[in-house]
Amino acid sequence: MQPIHSLHDFFLRSGAEVRFYHLGRRVEPCALDTLAAFELGEQAWPAPWQGTARLAMVFRLGDLEDPLIWFLALPLDEQGHLVPAPRDAFVQRLLETLGHSVQGLGRAESSQIDNLMKDNPLAFTPALPFQAMLHARASLDTRLPASQHLEPAEAYLSGQQEIDWRALGLQGLADFAVRLDATSSRTLAARLDTLPGEVLVPLCYCLEHVAISDDLARALRRRGEAASRMGDIEIFCACVRAMSGASLELAGAWFDELLDDPDACGPDLLAAIAGRGWHHLEDAERLPRFLTRLAETPGSDFTAVARDLALIPRLRLPLLMTLRAAEKDSAIGRRLAGLSR
Repeated sequence: MQPIHSLHDFFLRSGAEVRFYHLGRRVEPCALDTLAAFELGEQAWPAPWQGTARLAMVFRLGDLEDPLIWFLALPLDEQGHLVPAPRDAFVQRLLETLGHSVQGLGRAESSQIDNLMKDNPLAFTPALPFQAMLHARASLDTRLPASQHLEPAEAYLSGQQEIDWRALGLQGLADFAVRLDATSSRTLAARLDTLPGEVLVPLCYCLEHVAISDDLARALRRRGEAASRMGDIEIFCACVRAMSGASLELAGAWFDELLDDPDACGPDLLAAIAGRGWHHLEDAERLPRFLTRLAETPGSDFTAVARDLALIPRLRLPLLMTLRAAEKDSAIGRRLAGLSR
C-alpha cells in the first residue's frame, strides 16, 4: 500500500464522503482535483487570503454519525504555492492519532478526533458570517434541510410577515442567501431600501459569497450610494462587498466610478474591493486605477494589500507589471521607493 503524504491522499484512500470549500475570500466549493494539484506543487492556490490557503473540510467517515468539519489555513510561499512542512506535520500527526490506518478515524474516540485540531498551528476559527455561509452551502449541497432560522428570514425579507428584525438569526440570512432565486431576488431588491442597517449589513456579509441578479445589484448600488451621502461608511462598504457577486458589467461600472472619486476612496472601500471584489480587478484599466488610489490613500496598507492580491494567480502578472511600469514620481512609485529605504 502506498504511503499517505498529503491531505488529498488521506481523503482519497479513506473512502470518506467529503466536500471541500474555499474559506478565504468567499465560501465556495473547492474541487478535490484543485487540492491535489496544489499539494503536488502543480498550481498556486486560486483563492489565497493573507498568505494562506483557507480550507474547510466537511466529511463523514466510518462509524461516525455526524459529519466532522476541519478548518485549516495552509501557509503559502511568495508565489502562492504550498509551504509543505506544516502540512506534512499535520498529516503525520493525523496518522499517528489514527494508528496509521485511514479507517481509524471511523473507530476513533471523539476525544481523539478533537485533539487532532487542538493546539494545531494550521487550525483557525472562521468569522461568524463564514461559518454561517459554510453551514448553509454544505446543507444545500448535501440536500439537507436548511436551519430553523430560514423561515422567519424569508418571511421578513419578503415582506410577507411583520417580524421584529431582532429575532432574525445570521444563519437564517445565510440560508436565504444561498437559496436566492429569480423571484426572491426581485422581492429583496424591492425591499432593500426599507431594511434597517442592523439587518442589511449582516445580509450583505452573506450576499458577498453568492452571485446576485442585476435587479438586486442595482438596488445595492442605490442603497450604498444613499449611505455614502449620509456618511454611513459601514452600510456603504457592506453594499460594495455584496456587489462583488454582481455581473462584471454592473459591478465594474460602479467600481470605476468609485475609483474615479478620490473622496469615496477611503481605506475601507479599497479593502472591500480587494477582499471581495478582486475578480473585478481583472481589467487592464481598473487594476492600475485601483493600485493608484491605494497608493494615494492615507491610512491604506499598500504593501499588505498589493502583496495579498499578487498571490491570486490571475492577478499576479498584471499586478507586477503595473508596479514595474510605475513612474518614480507617481503615487505607486513613491510607495515602492519607501519600501526600498
